[in-house]
Amino acid sequence: MGVPTSSIFSEIYPQYIENTKICEILVRHKTEGHFRYVDDILLLYKQDQTNIQEVLDNFNNLTPNIKFTLEEEKDNKINFLDITIAKDYDNLIFGIYRKPTATGGIIPKDSCHPKEQQSDTSITGWRRTT
Repeated sequence: MGVPTSSIFSEIYPQYIENTKICEILVRHKTEGHFRYVDDILLLYKQDQTNIQEVLDNFNNLTPNIKFTLEEEKDNKINFLDITIAKDYDNLIFGIYRKPTATGGIIPKDSCHPKEQQSDTSITGWRRTT
């Protein structure tokens, strides 16, 4: 990942299989929504219309080099990237998700990091909300 073009090249193949094979799988299994960021995918589906295990099996049969895993919602909540998405009847509620290993650390203003990565000294860190 040290080469500036690495992120571009690492997106070419996922976009290719997404546009040529994954779209067909999602349509065939009647999924409601598909969101991808790098290697994280969020699928929205209705349990009475979509067999998510079949979708996972189809994804894993696309190529021997990529294996997909499944994390289903628990207690009507799921974490995707840094967001917790909760279902409440017909509404979705969004919150900030912090991994249990998050330290709340910040990059001090006097560090050698680029200025855009440094924090204002008035910030004391982040707190996990539940």
